[in-house]
Amino acid sequence: MSVQVVGIIGAAMVLAVMVELLRRRQLREKYAALWLLVGLAVLVLALFPGLLAWVANTLGFEVPSNFLFLVALILLLGVTVHLSWELSRVEEETRSLAEDVALLRADIEQVKALDRHRPAKRLWQPAATDDSERPGR
Repeated sequence: MSVQVVGIIGAAMVLAVMVELLRRRQLREKYAALWLLVGLAVLVLALFPGLLAWVANTLGFEVPSNFLFLVALILLLGVTVHLSWELSRVEEETRSLAEDVALLRADIEQVKALDRHRPAKRLWQPAATDDSERPGR
């Protein structure tokens, strides 16, 4: 099997998996868009193998794989920075939510403590009955 066929199959698999993850709502659109673009780029490069060499030569790279590695490195650095930013945002949100839960728990404990010191209230009052109506009298 040629490298071109393997590239086409690999790109098609990446695209199919991303579409399926999107369909099942297991991957958000903003993350899937990046991987769909990567899959399309790999598909285009697999369909037109001379394109990578032409772009690399145009930009002054002697070996097309060096250009490909540079693009992959930039892409991975971008993904890493973006995911670090997302993680920081989620950690801040989690901390804020944990503080809110702690405050709510403290309020609940305060209300429970106040209820313990109050006299017990009956939720229902027994019906008043006349002794003459009771059986056996």
